[in-house]
Amino acid sequence: MTKTNAARILDRAGIHYELREYAVDENDLSAPHVAAAIGMPPDQVFKTLVARGDRTGVLLAAIPASTELDVKSLAAASGNKKVELVPVKEVLGLTGYIRGGVSPVGTRKPYPLYLDETADLWDIVSVSAGMRGCQMLLAPDDLDRVVETTRCAIAVSQPSA
Repeated sequence: MTKTNAARILDRAGIHYELREYAVDENDLSAPHVAAAIGMPPDQVFKTLVARGDRTGVLLAAIPASTELDVKSLAAASGNKKVELVPVKEVLGLTGYIRGGVSPVGTRKPYPLYLDETADLWDIVSVSAGMRGCQMLLAPDDLDRVVETTRCAIAVSQPSA
């Protein structure tokens, strides 16, 4: 199993975690697909999104796989008037990670993380380990130990198809 930079950061901080690898489907990088691949409920698997606020600049938002980001709530929580997701082409340059493999841990620069408050419903949550095909399972409070984290209500249910 590949040790990612994010996993090495957790090791240095003495944080207990588990890595779960899965087969990557280049045609379906969605978080619900990842949740199914690692055998966890989508509400327990958090996708990390890269956004930019008009006042604070780049920030990260982690929300359950089965939800969508409420940009107005994220703006309010982060002290911005407006927040937009950054274009996919900017994600690698800003974070050091590619789409489908953005971890809230070990980004190129330390960005604040806005973690949906539903993370507190779980003893363990899953976030990307920093590469496609590998997830880190850890306690939400342990994530706080390595990343500047704010818990807030920033996720909304995805509309039914």
